[in-house]
Order: sequence, then structure tokens, then C-alpha cells
Amino acid sequence: MSKPLCELSSHPTARPFGAADEIGASAPRAGIGAVLDVDLDAIVANWRRLSARAGGVPAAAVVKADAYGLGAQPVAAALARAGCAHFFVAHLEEGIALRVAVPGVAIFVLHGLARGAEAAMRAHGLIPVLSTLDQIAAWREEAGRTGERLPAALHLDTGMARLGLSETEIDTLAGEPERLAGLDLRLVISHLAAAEEPENPSNERQRATFERLRAKLPKAKASFANSSGVFLGAPFHFDLLRPGAALYGVAPRATEANPMAPVVRLSARVLRVATLEAGTAIGYNGRFVTTAPTRVATVSVGYADGFLRSLAGKAHAGFAGRKLPIVGAVSMDMITVDVSALPEGALAEGDFIDVIGGDADDVDTLARAAGTIGYEILTSLGARYQRRWISHLSAF
Repeated sequence: MSKPLCELSSHPTARPFGAADEIGASAPRAGIGAVLDVDLDAIVANWRRLSARAGGVPAAAVVKADAYGLGAQPVAAALARAGCAHFFVAHLEEGIALRVAVPGVAIFVLHGLARGAEAAMRAHGLIPVLSTLDQIAAWREEAGRTGERLPAALHLDTGMARLGLSETEIDTLAGEPERLAGLDLRLVISHLAAAEEPENPSNERQRATFERLRAKLPKAKASFANSSGVFLGAPFHFDLLRPGAALYGVAPRATEANPMAPVVRLSARVLRVATLEAGTAIGYNGRFVTTAPTRVATVSVGYADGFLRSLAGKAHAGFAGRKLPIVGAVSMDMITVDVSALPEGALAEGDFIDVIGGDADDVDTLARAAGTIGYEILTSLGARYQRRWISHLSAF
């Protein structure tokens, strides 16, 4: 990763980041346990790469869950400066917070219109993704009450059975078009259930269902391809791509080389380096016992910071180009790392050692080790880190 040029302060509406970040700070703050660097240039490059992969079909950005744990406001601001005009969040409150950073773009709320949220949705210029007839009715009533034509998107259930209008409900809309009166239908969407499995027949079944169902509705632009869906080919691209995890460096297909640039680097402070005798049990329950004299670094990150407990004995930290095994249990606030492969004195108390990205395992490698997916690794990242958003393309 490139050297940080700047650091953004957190907005009051964003998730708590611990002590206030300082604009322009480029070094870890005194006493901070770990530093999370987020490469905004890499995110922008990934966004452009996905659109290019789809032959120039524009890409939106899914920034729900605080941009998968990486800071929705700075991430969205960087993407908006690069030309991204469409953003997706899950909740109304996420959309309201995001509007502070990106005042002139379309922000879609995937969870639709909660009862009583109509005025707030309209006041902040947000676009609900409506997935029930009741939501459609409530938004139509708000349009009638205000005399405005209100923007909306429709979510169609094509086989995932979570959210979306059923075929019966779509037929109702087709037969009673007045139900959409007062609504400016900006987009029709659906969501792929198995896009990361290119040979899964459900992908084509969903695509065909989407084509058939949207043909019953008023003409509108369509969005279907998530991160992995971009790689399924042109029939899945439609008018707007909707990537999330791939923007943040997660591999769109676990079985293939990752075409996305890495985005995150998590480095944690070394609290102690000690040489332990053979036969020394390390950490809770003595799950790891040294078989020879071993230099071990105790490092300030743990499961309270989102470094998963299940990674004990399966993951690698990194320093000076070397992968270093994590040994013993992952504790709430600490891990222990076998640093015997480093020259003596190369790593000292107070130094920072990579634990995600950089010289350590990347997000997808950690996910495989933990038996999960890269999405969970990113969204588990904790609130105690000093977060630094890095960009050489623009100043903040």
C-alpha cells in the first residue's frame, strides 16, 4: 500500500472509530493498538475495472454496513469524485448519514420503506427499493400528500426468497397500473443467489425470470449483477452493475485468481517480544506448546477487534516480507506470533506488524482459514482501530 497522504475525521453520523482521527496525521497515534489503512485509490480502480469488465456498463457502489466496515462516507466521497452516481445502502439511517458525504448522487435504500419513514426518506432525497405492495402504497400516498413525483425502485423476487415482489404481486401491479401513480420508477432490481458459482443453473433461471417479470412492469432501467454477477457475462449486466465486496478487494470467485486490487491493510502494535523455552504453553488452555526455543511477539489485536477467534493456529501475520504463524489462542485483545524466522532484533516492542494484508494473509486467505467469506472478515473489523483513508488522487 502507498504511504498515507491524509486522514479523514469521522462524521458524527458514522460508526464510532474510537478516539477522533486527525486530518493530516500519517503516523499511528501514541497508544493506539492497531491501524487500519483503506486504500481509496484501489477502491476507485476496482470500481473502474468492474465497469470495464462489463463493456462500459456503469457501476454503482454498495456501501451498506459502513462500506463493509471500511468507512462509507470517505469511500463514497472518493467514488463520487471518480464519477460514481449511484449508491446502495441497507437502512434509512445509513442513507441519511451518507447524504452528508455525497449530496448530489442517487442513494437507494435496499430495505425499502419502513412504516413512518416516508417523510425522512423524501426529505433526504433517498430512493426506497420497494419490495411489497404495502410499501408501494405508502410511497404513493406520500407522493399524493406532497404533490411530488417521488423516485422509486422495485425489487423483484426471482428465486432468492428474501425480499422482492412475487409474481402474483407483479401481476397485480400490471393489472392495476394506478398503484404506481405518482412514482418515478428509476430502477428495477433483483439479486443473484449463487453468482460466485458460474456453473450453477440457478443463475440462468434467475436471469430468465427477471427478464420475464420486468417485462410486465412499466419500462425502467434494470440492475441485476452483484460483484460476482459482473463475471457471468453480458446477459447479466443490464443497465447498472451493483458491486459491493469486489470494490473492497474480495475475490468475486473463490476458485479463481482475484482480479481486484487489495484495499485493506491492518497493522497492530507489538506489546512484547520474548524468547520462550521449549515446552512453554502459550495463551489460554495451553493450546500451543513450543518444541524448541521460540521468539514470540504479543500483538495488540484480538477477537474484540474483529480478528476472529477461529483463526487461531491457521493464519499468518507478516513483517519485512515474511509470513509469521499466529500461535496459541486468539484472545479478546491479543494474539501471539512466532517471529523466530526474523533476524534477532528485527522486531521490537512498539513496532507494528501486519495482521491483515500487506505482508500478512489477505482477506480471502483469512476467510478460507476461518471457514467463512471475505465479507465477514471485513464487516467484523472493530471500532478501536485508527482508520486512515489513503489517496494520491485527491486531497481531503
